[in-house]
Amino acid sequence: MADDEKQIRAEFDDAVNMGAKELEDWLATDESQSVGQSSGGSDESTGHYMGRRIVEIQRKKAGDLDDDDLAAMKKVHGYVSRHRKQEPSKEEIETSKWRYSLMNWGHDPLK
Repeated sequence: MADDEKQIRAEFDDAVNMGAKELEDWLATDESQSVGQSSGGSDESTGHYMGRRIVEIQRKKAGDLDDDDLAAMKKVHGYVSRHRKQEPSKEEIETSKWRYSLMNWGHDPLK
């Protein structure tokens, strides 16, 4: 495994703190589907789609990851890093769209 791939995996693992089953269950909720922006005429938000990609990636063996998976992993790390900086006030976090959006990307800020 190349050093770049190791770094991508480490950053992805730092960003994603929800397990595959936990994330899959979350994606099935109304709250998950209530946030995010859609693109390309799809009814599904970008974050919801990425949540499903994260579950796929988590269920793959490390040796089976391809370039598309690594690109998605980099995108997840970048999104979570940027979005965490926009944290709302403490009393708003639990039911905030900010938290729900992050959870679609596999990161629960309350963990």
